[in-house]
Amino acid sequence: MARRGRSRTGVRAERAAAASFQQLPFRQPLNPFPSMEVLSVDQVEAIHEKSLDVLERIGINFLNPDACSILRTAGADVEAGSFRIRFPRGLIEESVAKAPSSYKLHIRHSVGTLDVGGNAMIFGLVASPPNASDLDTGRRPGNMEDFENFIRLGQSLNIVHQMGGYPVEPVDVAPPLRHLVAERSAIKLSDKFCFGYSLGRERIRDSIEMTRIARGIDYETLAREPSILTVVNANSPLQYDLPMLNGMIEMAKLNQPVVVTPFTLAGAMAPVTLAGALVQQNAEALAGIAFIQLVNPGAPVMYGGFTSNVDMKSGAPAFGTPEYAKAVIAGGQLARRYGVPYRSSNVNASNAPDVQSAYESQMSIWACALGHVNFVKHGFGWIEGGLTASFEKVIIDAEMMQMMAEFLTPMVVDDDEMAMDAIEEVGPGGHFFGCAHTMERYENAFYTPMLSDWRNFETWRDAGSVTAMHRANSIYKDLLANYEAPKMDPAVEEELDAFVDRRIAEGGAKPDM
Repeated sequence: MARRGRSRTGVRAERAAAASFQQLPFRQPLNPFPSMEVLSVDQVEAIHEKSLDVLERIGINFLNPDACSILRTAGADVEAGSFRIRFPRGLIEESVAKAPSSYKLHIRHSVGTLDVGGNAMIFGLVASPPNASDLDTGRRPGNMEDFENFIRLGQSLNIVHQMGGYPVEPVDVAPPLRHLVAERSAIKLSDKFCFGYSLGRERIRDSIEMTRIARGIDYETLAREPSILTVVNANSPLQYDLPMLNGMIEMAKLNQPVVVTPFTLAGAMAPVTLAGALVQQNAEALAGIAFIQLVNPGAPVMYGGFTSNVDMKSGAPAFGTPEYAKAVIAGGQLARRYGVPYRSSNVNASNAPDVQSAYESQMSIWACALGHVNFVKHGFGWIEGGLTASFEKVIIDAEMMQMMAEFLTPMVVDDDEMAMDAIEEVGPGGHFFGCAHTMERYENAFYTPMLSDWRNFETWRDAGSVTAMHRANSIYKDLLANYEAPKMDPAVEEELDAFVDRRIAEGGAKPDM
């Protein structure tokens, strides 16, 4: 028998279904469950001590003269004629202890703030892939049109709390101007955008200024109300580069959060054993967090974990693996050891938004929940090991994240919910479909999935045999068709445009030297 294609009736039915799909309200999930532990207390302490050994004996490169000067003044050993830094153990421990355990991130969205730390979770959109893809036109280099559509999509999804960077890199805009053009667009298209790339002093200053303008506040208020975050990746193994350190300095001075994230792939940029990779991850994270506290004691930070493994035959990164999940949970234990918020990611290595991408992401998402991750970066849309942002995967991830948020909602057990009246009404051998208790809760009895199709096979077949991937394609298009931009004060928009236009006329950001 020939395979049935998608009939016109089926396509129309699926588009109609997409137009009415259910979303949870915008809210920040709280994780009510105890955190999982893959390491014993003694093992956490062993990794801590070995990390301090690395920083004290082997050292780490800070490829920035200003950073070296700050560290030398604080009592670190700066090797003559090089950028090698060796930290006394006490300096690391005393400095890291000054980082806050929680804080609020101020956003323009109507909720006003997002909690960072404790049991609170933030789900961020995919960030920084050089390519975009969808089922209609396939994979292509990142561009402003796709960039803006991903921002619109993130704005339209209630489960997306924050834009964790450029959802796809708009490579059709020149690098010196890209942050100005892209971030102005993102600020106008979304009241969830609050990110800047720590790629040099001028870039991050521009990003901070655009955020200040968008919020309509002065710098004194900005310092009291963290409003923009950045992610700094160590150049693993054991190195921080010039522009990222400049960005860290600027952010710390103004009391804005820095997510310090070593990118440690076991067997490539870190030891092949998971314990060895965690020692290196921890050493790099501690060095970055301590440095920020030396610039500005009490400046908000996050401990970032991004340890995974590689395919030892090809060298390709692997994500969503058992090793990745263990490292995520172990990283959470280490972050809690130092009393700072924790970031990890929803990642996979699939080349398409297919079943592989879903099961690897599910491993990642569960690890984030079990490890009490506070900021889930790349929460929606990541495929191909981070080389591509997929429109369909955004929707697939939104489904999984909504399910996780619903799972984290505490179960109510009271007299009404235990339903003794319903059990008595139905009695032995009956059913509960039509009883009063069921009918009172009919509309909101259970979580309503966006992508699951619970019809029987014949009804599904006759409607066009549409898969979840194709339903995701319809949903993302429907969301874009019904997108509404957030309101912006005309005076704020005018000030933002004037700043960006002036900086563009000046040539944008110059490279740090």
